[in-house]
Amino acid sequence: MTSTLVLGGARSGKSAFAQKAAESATRGRPVLIATGQAFDDEMAERIARHQAERGESWTTVEAPLALPEAIAALPAGAVAVVDCLTLWLSNLMLDERDVGAAATALVEAVAACPARLWLVSNEVGLGLVPETPLGRRFRDEAGRLHQRLAQAVDEVYFVAAGLPLRLKPQA
Repeated sequence: MTSTLVLGGARSGKSAFAQKAAESATRGRPVLIATGQAFDDEMAERIARHQAERGESWTTVEAPLALPEAIAALPAGAVAVVDCLTLWLSNLMLDERDVGAAATALVEAVAACPARLWLVSNEVGLGLVPETPLGRRFRDEAGRLHQRLAQAVDEVYFVAAGLPLRLKPQA
């Protein structure tokens, strides 16, 4: 099946783009593989708002750390959106996991996935250099992950102001 990486900034429209594409690609229930965790009230509100926006037509799989396993468990013919990779990366770093090994497992799971898959992630490398070592490490790990996935997937889009720009394959 086809896999697509969707990159963009905060509130760029990347999730809406991926969800709309997934809904158009299936006659059944699309799957949302969620990586976010409600560590505070504000995040709990965000998660609830996203669930309400998707509605009951979606099946949700929670995978804050076990994302490669969740992707590997998708059946052939399924349609899924992973939202989002940068939250997954944050979870890995906060849990002091081996990010390189996890990224390798993710790339392998995506390459072997029999489902139609959209991977949503925040492009964090376009702004200022983060002030803290942890922030710089996060930015660097996200950039490395995006590069590896961009090579592994069939399509890559960059979304800004709600407008998708196709990067791969080139038109």
